[in-house]
Amino acid sequence: MLNGLVDIAHLLVLNTDSYKASHWLQYPPGTSHVFSYIEARGGSLPYTVFFGLQALLKEYFSKPVTADDVALADEVCTGHGVPFNRDGWLHIVQAHGGRLPLRIRAVPEGTVVPVNHALVTVENTDPACAWLTSYVETALLRVWYPTTVATLSHATRRIIGDALQRSGDPAGLPFKLHDFGARGVSSLESAMLGGMAHLVNFQGTDTMTALLGARAYYGEPMAGFSIPAAEHSTITAWGRDGELDAYRNMLRQFGKPGALLAVVSDSYDLDAAVCRLWGDALRDEVIASGATVVIRPDSGEPTAIVLRTVQSLDASFGSDVNAKGYKVLKHVRVIQGDGITRESIANILAALLGAGYSADNVAFGQGGALLQQVNRDTLGFAMKASAAQVDGAWRDVFKAPVTDPAKRSKAGRLTLLQRDGVYATMRLDAPGYHEARASGAAEVMRTVYEDGRLLVDDSFAAIRARAAQG
Repeated sequence: MLNGLVDIAHLLVLNTDSYKASHWLQYPPGTSHVFSYIEARGGSLPYTVFFGLQALLKEYFSKPVTADDVALADEVCTGHGVPFNRDGWLHIVQAHGGRLPLRIRAVPEGTVVPVNHALVTVENTDPACAWLTSYVETALLRVWYPTTVATLSHATRRIIGDALQRSGDPAGLPFKLHDFGARGVSSLESAMLGGMAHLVNFQGTDTMTALLGARAYYGEPMAGFSIPAAEHSTITAWGRDGELDAYRNMLRQFGKPGALLAVVSDSYDLDAAVCRLWGDALRDEVIASGATVVIRPDSGEPTAIVLRTVQSLDASFGSDVNAKGYKVLKHVRVIQGDGITRESIANILAALLGAGYSADNVAFGQGGALLQQVNRDTLGFAMKASAAQVDGAWRDVFKAPVTDPAKRSKAGRLTLLQRDGVYATMRLDAPGYHEARASGAAEVMRTVYEDGRLLVDDSFAAIRARAAQG
């Protein structure tokens, strides 16, 4: 019976869509192998930063299926109204010790690949389990989420990086986009996967479950960092008349030489807080502390507010002109955490640079737009069967709907090649594949999982290096 003791999260036999349960009865007689692939067909960006497969394989594909799992799945599917392949799953339990007879190949995580190329391929290794390849689509295709977050974060990194190259110090790039998204996602797992994906490109985060994920799945002792920061409740708890005391307390608690602290300053009147409190009453204390105080304006139109705040702080604390001819504030910085998207970041940076201020002066915090405002269609992710072996002969499997030619799927057993920075998804049985290999094209995909065992265990550092290089 289904009860609270069942480890639902790891019950792979039911980690699928209901209609998948009947598909074992739908393949042609004599089908021994099914080959499928995952790709991003395109959307808001022309490329992907592949990430997250290793975490999914470790969490969901590495625990052997048991006879008890099969019995429970049989009970659930029967009551649910769909047929269940009890004998097929028991075969996996008895013949394979519960380990999935699958071969999964994938591009190395962190690789930047243009859309419309195969990123993952899946095929069964036991002829009795041809139905299994597509059965795991539901669980496996969820790689769309961390890949999409990693890709959007990477695109933002490029925008900020370009601004730093023009106006400031590129060494500060890893801390220019801070993850504020933990509370705005649908689940703890989403926070972990999405938070890890962001950390492929940056090192600033307040999503602590992402740190645990990077440690557990990628062996990274500490993937991200944060600083002491105020929220509105810790400021307004002092009362409106105590706003100055609230800010002074932040300085006294955290204002040490070389330290960073962030203080939200729009609880009442941002301009008054910046000019009269930070820029006047507390100016000498800020300087004497030796810390860098990061002012957070948290309301208003982002582009205008950030520029105005930087200009006000410049009037109070002064600035230096760097070697690139842009002004860098002394003692203070700004972080904008409200209304942050790729577009608003680009607009803010353009306004700052246009006014002669370096991108060094500002960092960004992003929440829902980073971790939650994405879906499978953001980059057009899909997993499709592309070949099947029936009665010993391989046949192409694909769809070509006349009502939407863009949804035509690929055919054949596929792999991904790369030569001189150019990628090509090719059929393994095509003459062009052997010619390309002979002329120096390299296989991009690696076998990462076979017959229930993980064959590749990448470090987070290696993944970050690939993404940065891409």
